[in-house]
Amino acid sequence: MHSFFTLRRIYIFGLLSIVFFGCTRITSTDIGSGLIPAIDGVTTKDTLLDVITDTFDDPDSALIYKGDLHVLGNITNDPLFGKSKASLFFELKPQSYPFYIAGVRDSIKVDSAVLILSYRGVYGDSTKPITIRVAEIDQSTPLDPYKAYPANFASAIPINASIALAPLKTIDIRRVGDSVNNRFENSNNQIRIRLNDNVANRFIKGYDSSNAYLSDSLFRTYFAGFALTADATGGNNAFLKISLSDTNTKFALYYSTSSTGATKRDTSVSYFTFNTGTSGDANLLTRDRSGSEMSKHITTTSKPDSLVYVQTSPGTYVRIRIPGLQGLSNRIIHRAELIAEQVPDDANLLTLETQMLPPRYLLLTRYDSSISSKRNIPNDYSISSSSGPNISTFGGFVTAKSILGYDKVYAYNFDLSRYVQGIVTRKDTSFTLRLSAPVNDSLRYTPPYPANTVQSVYYITPSIGNEPGDGRVRLGGGTHSRFRMRLRIIFSRI
Repeated sequence: MHSFFTLRRIYIFGLLSIVFFGCTRITSTDIGSGLIPAIDGVTTKDTLLDVITDTFDDPDSALIYKGDLHVLGNITNDPLFGKSKASLFFELKPQSYPFYIAGVRDSIKVDSAVLILSYRGVYGDSTKPITIRVAEIDQSTPLDPYKAYPANFASAIPINASIALAPLKTIDIRRVGDSVNNRFENSNNQIRIRLNDNVANRFIKGYDSSNAYLSDSLFRTYFAGFALTADATGGNNAFLKISLSDTNTKFALYYSTSSTGATKRDTSVSYFTFNTGTSGDANLLTRDRSGSEMSKHITTTSKPDSLVYVQTSPGTYVRIRIPGLQGLSNRIIHRAELIAEQVPDDANLLTLETQMLPPRYLLLTRYDSSISSKRNIPNDYSISSSSGPNISTFGGFVTAKSILGYDKVYAYNFDLSRYVQGIVTRKDTSFTLRLSAPVNDSLRYTPPYPANTVQSVYYITPSIGNEPGDGRVRLGGGTHSRFRMRLRIIFSRI
C-alpha cells in the first residue's frame, strides 16, 4: 500500500513537471485546452503586452578588423535612411624583406602595375556602375598597422591629392564575377584597376634602385598605402564588399627581364599582399540622414514612436520598454516572445526593398549605463563554451512571412520566456531593452539563474552578427496600427 501511494505521487509529480517545463516550447498554434491535464486545474491563456519604443543614434561605432569584409561605395538614394559613404584605406606590401625585382636590373622593362581587389558581393543596386578613385595616403599621417579603426573614425585618413595613381575606374558590378584567365592566374570575382605607367615605373625601377625595399619600416616611409573612394555621381546606390586578407587582393607588378647573355626575355610578376600582422587598414563609413524619413523619428530623449529604425552599425538602435511586465502576477510562462515586424516601404517594394535588405541578425540586450555596456537578456540568452550563444533558439535572425496582404514581410522574434518567468516568480527586475544590428560588438555576459553571480565579456563577430554596411530595416513601433511591436505571452495561472 505504501509503495502504491509512493508510485502515485511520483507519477503526479512527473506529470506536473511535464506541464511546467515541457510547455515552454508550445505555441498557440499547437496547444489546445484539451492537451492540459485536467488534474492540474490550469487554464492556458494568451495575452499581448504593449511596448514603448523609440529610435536613437548608436554611440558605439563598429570596429572593422583586418579579416572582416570591407565596403566601398555610396548609398545616394535611400529615402528611409538617407545617404551613406564608404571609403577604403590599406597597405599592400612585399611578402618579405629585403625585396628585389628578379632579373638583371639594367635589363628590366616595365610593363604595368595593377591593383587587384577580392570582390565578395554587393549591398544595394547592382545594376548601376560604380566609379572608383585610386589615390595615395598622405605620408604625414600613415596608418597604424596595430590599430583597429572605428568605422566612423572622426579624423578622416588624409589623401595626397596631388598624386593620382590611376584614371577613374568604372565598375559594372554585374560583370565582376567573370573569370580572369592569363599566364599568371585563373580566378574570378576580382576588381582589377590598372594604375598609371609612372606608378609602375616607381615601384618596379625607382624603389628597386633605392633603399625602399630593405625593410618594412623603410618601405612605409616611401609609400603610405592606397586610398579608395567612390564617385557619388551617376546615381550609384551600392556598397562593394571587399576582402583584403584573401589571396585575390594584391598589387601586381608586371615586367620583363633577361638573364646575363640571354636573348630571350621572360615576362614576370611580383605581388604585394595584405599582411594581417603588419599592414594597416581603415574602412570609414559615414551616414548622412538629412532629409530622410528617419531623421524625423530619431531622438535624444523619450519619444515613443509608431515607427522605429535599425541600421547596421555605425547606425541606430531601438529602445524598448515593457511597463506591464513588472506588475504581472505569478504564473507559469509557457512562451513569452517579443515580435518585431518590418513596415514595408510601399513606394519602393519592387526596387529599394529588394536591394537594401534588412540586417540578417538583430541583437536584443539590456543596457547598463553604469558601465556603458550591453548585457545579455537574463536567463534566456545563454552561451555555451562549446557551441557559443544560443541565438538559434533565443532569436534574432531575420525571417520572412506573408502577413496583412503582403507576400513577404521581414520579422525578428525573441524568446523571453525565462526572463519573464523570473520577473513574475522571483520578482526579478524588468529592464529597458535595446535592439541593434551589430557588426563587431561585445556584451557583459551573466549565466542563467542560479549561476548569475559570474560575469564575463563575450565578443560578437560578423560571423554571428552582420557584415559592415549591410542592412537596415524600418520596424513597427509599439503604437503602430498594423505592424505593432509586442510581447506575446502564453501562460497558465497557478
